[in-house]
Amino acid sequence: MNSPSDAELLAPAGNWECARAAVANGADAIYFGLPRFNARMRADNFTEADLPELMSFLHDHGVRGFVAFNVLVFTDELEAAADQIRVMAEAGVDAVIVQDMGLARMVRAIAPGIELHASTQMTISSPEGLNFLHRELGLDRAVLARELSLRELKRFDDQVPLEVFVHGALCVAYSGQCLTSEALGQRSANRGECAQACRMPYELVVDGEDRELGDRRYLLSPQDLAAVDQIPKLLEQGVLSFKIEGRLKSPEYVAAVTSVYRKAIAAALAGRPQQASEEDRYSLEMTFSRGLSSGWLEGTDHPKLTHGRFGKKRGAFIGEVDDTGRDWVAVDAFQTPVKPGDGIVFDTGGDTNQETGGFVYEVNGTQLGLGRGKIDTRDIPIGAKVWKTADPALEKQLRKSFSGKLERRREILDLQVQGRAGEPLELSAPKLGLLVRSEMPLEPALKRPLGDEILRKQLGRLGETRFELGRIDNQLEGAVIVPMSELNRMRRELIAQAGTPPTASRPANAAAGDWRKLLPDIGPAQPADTPELTVLCRSLEQLEAAAAQAATVYCDFEDIRRYKEAVELVRGSGSRTKVFLATPRIQKAGESGYFKIVERAAPDGVLVRNLGGIDYFASTGLEMIGDFSLNVANPITADFFKRQNLKRLTVSYDLNIDQVLGLLHGAPPSWFEITLHQHMPMFHMEHCVFCTFMSEGTNYTNCGRPCEKHDVQLRDRVGQLHTLKADVGCRNTLFRGQAQTGARFYQNLQAAGARHFRLELLRETAGETVELISAYAKLLGGDIVPEELFARLDLESRLGVVEGTLV
Repeated sequence: MNSPSDAELLAPAGNWECARAAVANGADAIYFGLPRFNARMRADNFTEADLPELMSFLHDHGVRGFVAFNVLVFTDELEAAADQIRVMAEAGVDAVIVQDMGLARMVRAIAPGIELHASTQMTISSPEGLNFLHRELGLDRAVLARELSLRELKRFDDQVPLEVFVHGALCVAYSGQCLTSEALGQRSANRGECAQACRMPYELVVDGEDRELGDRRYLLSPQDLAAVDQIPKLLEQGVLSFKIEGRLKSPEYVAAVTSVYRKAIAAALAGRPQQASEEDRYSLEMTFSRGLSSGWLEGTDHPKLTHGRFGKKRGAFIGEVDDTGRDWVAVDAFQTPVKPGDGIVFDTGGDTNQETGGFVYEVNGTQLGLGRGKIDTRDIPIGAKVWKTADPALEKQLRKSFSGKLERRREILDLQVQGRAGEPLELSAPKLGLLVRSEMPLEPALKRPLGDEILRKQLGRLGETRFELGRIDNQLEGAVIVPMSELNRMRRELIAQAGTPPTASRPANAAAGDWRKLLPDIGPAQPADTPELTVLCRSLEQLEAAAAQAATVYCDFEDIRRYKEAVELVRGSGSRTKVFLATPRIQKAGESGYFKIVERAAPDGVLVRNLGGIDYFASTGLEMIGDFSLNVANPITADFFKRQNLKRLTVSYDLNIDQVLGLLHGAPPSWFEITLHQHMPMFHMEHCVFCTFMSEGTNYTNCGRPCEKHDVQLRDRVGQLHTLKADVGCRNTLFRGQAQTGARFYQNLQAAGARHFRLELLRETAGETVELISAYAKLLGGDIVPEELFARLDLESRLGVVEGTLV
């Protein structure tokens, strides 16, 4: 476990003001993005020209700086990515936060002195997955999935320092596994262009009929995370870094949240843990809040986390309207104080984008004056909830915290002294790796031996240095003494050894290896194989139909206990069809039993969807196909996974046709499988819509499993229906309603050497399965052209993002 004194508070910074706000309010480190390659492209972000000044500012104040490089990198961008790594190294960046496996390898090759942090976008949800990554990449830190509970965190060992999100917006989908923006808007969340479709209203359609949910319309929008009261428990779990979300947020938000968590961490470390005060909670709510919760840390209480009533900022709750008049409303009882100048909004349970709101002009008792003609109160029903959305006085107070000159924060210096009579005194700073020995031996003390008081007085004379004395670990044996002049000399020598902050000048960050050596050897062109079509089935009915036509089938069942039956069905059909079984998309701590069920079904191979699965099945002898969820987007990443004995890799769904072709030219085409037909799996989430909005049981731990009894779809704002499915872990996937096909790109893909293609089924009947497989078999055989296939099957022509590179 990490030492509690190592606890780090990590704050977001989308611009200079946010960086100052973080530093002024107690952040130990900040994370930020550059104009390319980061998951918050809409943030202001820093430029490469800003980097030297920014890092100098941070290091002068004892704060570290991490660059968020947390996106997938395409083949034609590798050179630009290498250039950015070199710029970061030269500027003295302390760490880089990475999603892409290939990029992680490049960082290690080009700038080994920069710490490598695995982003939450890597979807690290199990100890097995983390241990696999650490073994292969040598991580300095891992940012875990936000869906883990305190109980699950206990299962992680201390091989890799852990970072956990403690505050801010929660993505409803697992980070690195959201494909909604691609499916609906040709934008990529894995490229920093999230369209936030989770914050939109949806209607629930059950067995073909609309389900009335009252004012619950935001079915995929979780409340924000506020784990301030869980800080002591997280420290007990050995969490090193406490991360605040918010590179798109204001500097006032950064100031408020950083200040609140600084106090909570300090109190916990001092052995005086305490609940956040009402004042602190108010600051958290007012600077940004969609409602605050402990997220998944206390377990999967789905209805509590995602109540469905709104999807945008709310602030603090004031009360409910009990009367209205011209230019005023009366509130039943103030739950939060209100004053002139405050912003408010009226929540009527409808579309939050159509809400009425404004500013308070005067307060008379429980009556709020809204200004003459500013708000039409006839649109505000009795019982409407009133929320306070802005507090100018609080914002002014928060701005003061970072507006003036920022005092340099001194670095805590923990020391250790040891020795015995007749030997030199040793003075060390273990965390800095520093050691000084006395030039004379310790002598027995007749009076006033070196005790804690003398040591603290002499060693604490740190003057204008960057240090402030912390703990002294006194390991001296017996009553000994050394001249005070010698002790002072040793103190000065130790400080001289420390020199400038180690993060301010890191020669080890200088560019090292040639990243191009990481590129795979393509080798000579291979003889063209016959194109092969693999069919992914989600029911026994589909499987029986597919086994008669396809050389290979994948089974992806909600109930994986039926996998054994599926294997027996295929083998009993008399066909030579190979059957592969898909792992769940997510494996959490304690869920390796799912892999054992797959293994015991004795398939020909496994469609592996997570890092823990690679770790498990590598020793089973079963063939492994890496699925799209591994996010293979460039040749270096492909090479990384091929080294793990994966037979083939499914190309990431983030790639458009040009990027797929670039990948096929950058690595042996035989490595890859391309999905030609599918319903895009948009959201994959821990949140269970079935449990939250359709429970037929007593509570969230006993929902009655409506997912097994009903056909469920979600209707979006434009009327399109999307299919909802649950898996063995009760995780939900929302599939895009309309199927898409990459058929019109087939000839280009074939010309580039691709030979392995996939057709994914969702709700198709046996008859529809036969028709689909027949049509695609004819496409691969050259018997029909794409236009005939479109006309025959009524499909949308798409492959991945389709247009643009989304840089």
